Amino acid sequence: MSDHLTQLRLKRQQAVQGGGPARVEAQHQRGQLTARERLAILLDEGSFQELGALARHQNTDFGMADRRFLGDGVVTGFGKINGRRVAVYAQDFTVLGGSFSQVQSQKICRLQDRAVEAGIPLIGLNDSGGARVQEGIQSLAAYGEIFYRNVTASGVVPQISLIMGPCAGGAVYSPALTDFVIMVTGTSHMFLTGPEIIQTVTGEAVTAEDLGGAWVHNSRSGVAHFAVESDQEAIVLTKRLLAYLPQNNSQDPTPLTPYDDADRLEEALNTIVPSDENLPYDMRQVLSLVFDLDSVLEVSSDFAPNALTGLARLDGHAVGLVANQPAHLSGVLDIDSSDKIARFVRLCDSFNIPLVTFVDCPGYLPGVDQEYHGVIRHGAKIIYAYSQATVPKLAVIVRKAIGGSYVALSSKQMGNDIAFAWPTAQIAVMGAEGAFRLLGRKAAQASPDPAEAERQFLDDYREKFFNPYHAADLGQIDEVIEPRETRLRLIRALEVVRTKVQTGLPKKHGLFPV
Repeated sequence: MSDHLTQLRLKRQQAVQGGGPARVEAQHQRGQLTARERLAILLDEGSFQELGALARHQNTDFGMADRRFLGDGVVTGFGKINGRRVAVYAQDFTVLGGSFSQVQSQKICRLQDRAVEAGIPLIGLNDSGGARVQEGIQSLAAYGEIFYRNVTASGVVPQISLIMGPCAGGAVYSPALTDFVIMVTGTSHMFLTGPEIIQTVTGEAVTAEDLGGAWVHNSRSGVAHFAVESDQEAIVLTKRLLAYLPQNNSQDPTPLTPYDDADRLEEALNTIVPSDENLPYDMRQVLSLVFDLDSVLEVSSDFAPNALTGLARLDGHAVGLVANQPAHLSGVLDIDSSDKIARFVRLCDSFNIPLVTFVDCPGYLPGVDQEYHGVIRHGAKIIYAYSQATVPKLAVIVRKAIGGSYVALSSKQMGNDIAFAWPTAQIAVMGAEGAFRLLGRKAAQASPDPAEAERQFLDDYREKFFNPYHAADLGQIDEVIEPRETRLRLIRALEVVRTKVQTGLPKKHGLFPV
């Protein structure tokens, strides 16, 4: 028996060594942790239960017969994060560059299946040079198995992807199918085709960082949702993010013991909106004063900055926030912000996270480029997402709610449960100047004093529509509130609607305007 135990312990020791000391040292010199070091930080001490540590590939072609490492370049298993059960896998770049193989796929697929069955979050730490070329079509088919399970798990259990090194070719689609993507600045890259291939095919010279670095995917493509400076920061962020999410779609997020006064009044909110309707202000200041102290976690903060999305807490309960940002493009809706908002609304609805929307939007961004690239189709995504969402939906109209943006952003017609408005709210089909050009210009030109006639028209229009009381008269607004009361009003409203039950018509699925 002792010989058998010695052999087992030797194999376990070999498995934890990865690709060997030299490769581990090279990983450290790049400022990166190894797969097992990352998992040791991510998981509660002593909680990791590994699966597949002794698995090895069976390929003997192209010199692979002598390159068979235990675990085959990925560490998979179960553990706990702050006492919560999770399924995790971490690709090991020290083993054959973390190249994706049939064995890797088998290990990860098994983990995905068990995670869905157990109803626990799935966290993937990606660090791979791409498909293992020596395995040919087997490695491509292996990717397909992963993708299929990503889709199956979508909306059932939270899926979080950490990009902690290269992620190229078909490998990028698995993170893209998950709920959140976290990238490490300077060391992580995502692209379908690398710089060398692009230069060969198109003649364009580009670096890996400029093509698929963290900044590119957080600010331009919108593929990633967070950018951090190190492996350690990515892991800390993952733990924080997970705290806002439930274990699965049949549960609600676990509330924290309230630590912030639910009845707190914020006098600064009464003066935060400028008296000049054309002057901007920072919506982030509004959010920081309304939600629990230091609880706002922005999602996709650098992508489409004219819209804000994120997770926060109200009296300890997790909520999703959507807001226009008047400090950028006056808070207009455009193609990118529509995609950003719609995706986030659907994510919150998937995991029973109530939505709170702060509206200050002059409408959709006009322009030939926007029309040519489908702003109608992209804008419709917001309408579809809010209409389909069954979670509690609260709205606060802070200032402008003009035209289609009023309807799209959690209006009564989109199934909103409770709508508040500040006295500064302006709810109208169009702005005063646009209404004048359409309705009053001819009459003004025919008057003895065209300038005075225009001024009178604008004053009358603003008096009638650029306040929330007409909408309140018609029941489109439930209550006009003092801005300083916003926090306590939202908390009390959420207490009422948190347990609402809503079911839709039986159908396979609708046609989302993708």
